[in-house]
Amino acid sequence: MKNYSREDIVNSVPQKGFFGHPKGLFTLFFTEFWERFSYYGMRALLLFYMYSEVVDGGLGMEDGTAKSIMAVYGSLVYMSGIIGGWIADRLLGTQRSIFYGGVLIMAGHIVLALPAGVTALFISMFLIILGTGLLKPNVSSIVGDMYHEQDNRRDAGFSIFYMGINMGAFIAPFIVGTLGQKYNYHLGFGMAAIGMLLGLIVFLITRKKNLALAGTQVPNPLVGDEKKKVFKRFGLGALLLIILGFITIPTGILTVNSFTVLISLLGIIIPTAYFIVMYRSKKTNEVEKSRLLAYIPLFITSVIFWAIYEQGAIILADYAHKRTELSIFGIELHSSWFQSLSPLFVITLAPVFAALWIKLGDRQPSTTRKFSFGLFFAGLSFIIMIAPALMYGTEALVHPIWLTLSFLLAVIGELCLSPVGLSATTKLAPKAFSAQTMSLWFLSNAAAQALNAQLVKLYHPSTEVIYFGAIGGFAILISVLLFMSAPKIQKYMMGVK
Repeated sequence: MKNYSREDIVNSVPQKGFFGHPKGLFTLFFTEFWERFSYYGMRALLLFYMYSEVVDGGLGMEDGTAKSIMAVYGSLVYMSGIIGGWIADRLLGTQRSIFYGGVLIMAGHIVLALPAGVTALFISMFLIILGTGLLKPNVSSIVGDMYHEQDNRRDAGFSIFYMGINMGAFIAPFIVGTLGQKYNYHLGFGMAAIGMLLGLIVFLITRKKNLALAGTQVPNPLVGDEKKKVFKRFGLGALLLIILGFITIPTGILTVNSFTVLISLLGIIIPTAYFIVMYRSKKTNEVEKSRLLAYIPLFITSVIFWAIYEQGAIILADYAHKRTELSIFGIELHSSWFQSLSPLFVITLAPVFAALWIKLGDRQPSTTRKFSFGLFFAGLSFIIMIAPALMYGTEALVHPIWLTLSFLLAVIGELCLSPVGLSATTKLAPKAFSAQTMSLWFLSNAAAQALNAQLVKLYHPSTEVIYFGAIGGFAILISVLLFMSAPKIQKYMMGVK
């Protein structure tokens, strides 16, 4: 295959056609829109499906187990992005990785739409984890490939793309959630499969004309003996996992609970190993080592933040289902609808925060202090959930305003931390490990959800005040310590603001 320069790739993409941006942004916007529709629609139902009684169309799992599975599922989805990025870089290229990822995701939703019990659940999860790992990081990669390096439309293009993500996540619970809760869970999961099918259709019909050469190259392809060695290792690894499964599952060594513990440990071990390897590498100079040390408290803050934020789909979803009044002003609500609040607030507030940082200019808070603000609001989103328990008890149904406020505070925290974290990662990353440091940033979410796999087991209405108070209070304490440590951390950043 011919090697094209970045200039060749950008020039092959029609540069006008989607709100003044390259036409390929249309393709990627709607591919990601429908992929997020399918994922967040499925996620809005999954917890309820797992712990609902069999007679009500669910699987009848124990509550704590269902919540742990949700957390592990989210963790593995983020971990799989590392594998998906490697496959795109070495084997398939980003365009083909996106297509095969979409096919796997759709297949996963189809399997979940079948009334085949727990077996179908785990097969579906496996397919969606692999598919999301192939699709999600590579869609974002192609967005960047369509712009010249100095093109001042780039940031705006990513903002439009980000809106597609949140629009898909916003409408999904209303459609998929309503079908699943009002009629049948499997019907809802089937709708998620249709959503991914629509995304694939958009991608296939428009990619040749709109994306042209973007994403068609394999940047660092495996060649000759290298390819044989890699496939051999993959094959041996897969065979080993199958053998271990045959031995440990029937003997009761590998259970759902022991698997969640294993993933929780991996969520901590993998990013720790990343830091050690990068810090000790001869390719990392003294300035980069200092910046890497400054990045560690930001990473830990991110893990604590996402541990709270991602419980919106687990603990707060459970709260919506069991503890929230779902009939307001004569309108009947579905508990799955609350999963639309976060993307709604992101769509509404993201432009406000972008304008705020621009207006403040050099007077805006440092990266470290923005992180501390983000974690503070996340902690506050849990602290506020103590109030209804103290006011009405833990058995009474409470007004939806409490959940709405909690989601709002968490999103304010997200907008202080998440975009800033992406920017800080690119600035603090050692040059030889720039791509891997970005993978490390996404692993903060994987580590958070791996941690949640153990935390969520502790939640119960009887422990509600202690649960929300302890986690929220700990987050606020760390945010205050981070705020106070900001000047010292800034010194380690060696000139990076």
